[in-house]
Amino acid sequence: MNSDLLTVENLRSVFDTPEGTVRAVDDVSFKISARRTLGLVGESGCGKTVTALSILRLLQPPARIERGRILFHSRKLGGNFSPGKSAENSPSQAVELLSIPEREMRKVRGAEIAMVFQEPSTALDPVFTVGEQIAETVRAHSKVRRRDAWSQAIEAMEAVSIPDAPRRAREYPHQLSGGLRQRVMIAMALVCHPQLLIADEPTTALDVTVQAQILELLQSMRERFALSMLFISHDLGVIAAVADEVAVMYAGKIVEQSPVSEIFSNPRHPYTQGLLRSLPTIRPGTLPTRKLDAIPGTVPNLLALPPGCKFEPRCPVRLEECKGLDPPLYPVGEGHWARCVLCR
Repeated sequence: MNSDLLTVENLRSVFDTPEGTVRAVDDVSFKISARRTLGLVGESGCGKTVTALSILRLLQPPARIERGRILFHSRKLGGNFSPGKSAENSPSQAVELLSIPEREMRKVRGAEIAMVFQEPSTALDPVFTVGEQIAETVRAHSKVRRRDAWSQAIEAMEAVSIPDAPRRAREYPHQLSGGLRQRVMIAMALVCHPQLLIADEPTTALDVTVQAQILELLQSMRERFALSMLFISHDLGVIAAVADEVAVMYAGKIVEQSPVSEIFSNPRHPYTQGLLRSLPTIRPGTLPTRKLDAIPGTVPNLLALPPGCKFEPRCPVRLEECKGLDPPLYPVGEGHWARCVLCR
């Protein structure tokens, strides 16, 4: 039986600009299985957030999805995939999210696929209390009384360890710390018990201590609610802590994908190797022993991409053929692929 909850195939999302069409996400494919976490990692501007917004069909003009398929085992729209049931016992039928009407997509968005945004200060409405916003999410997806929706909002806030939840629920976003606002976002995402949670750099704006708390919370919520997750980050250290598999993006393409342990022990793409070399290595009680390595050059302009491998201008091991060949993903191990001619 198929255990894949979400399958993205050959996704291409573009921005139509006066200067031309920008391929922000170009031929991206991946799968997320039941109760598994895929980490999507890469530099700013590589297409991670656009990929997430494409899954939820939240792109706004001038952005649009040009092509691709997104298959999802929806509980409401055709599948019997449930959070308490193993995917192996569920039928292989899936809903193609890019082809269903918008009114059907609203049944999926928030209730079955939820998203935690990078900056809660802009994602939360400043004129409503946080409890009202969570309760409104409940009422958008189920026919319940306001009192019952409010009770569910309080329960969701308590589930994510917000202290004194009944009082905090009556406060406005500006009255909460960054860590509490992020917990509110997680409560809002989980209150309808989705199957898939998309977390878009949920710890970027937080200090290290609060970041660790949020990561621990997401891990406990994943286990408690049998969640699958797409976790987006530019931090490989965070990915190592939360992900089962990892996909590395560069200039709109996935350049390497593998189990998370494999990406650290045996990285094959030069870009992944460069990211790992840039990580600090500090032993307890000592100072850093070496200067951090930086990847030379800058991310290419998506309106003027090189004709061959997109990483070729920055690659320390480039070959002459790399200038004209845009390589596919080559298999380099069990569940491990890399987009590099050196991996043929």
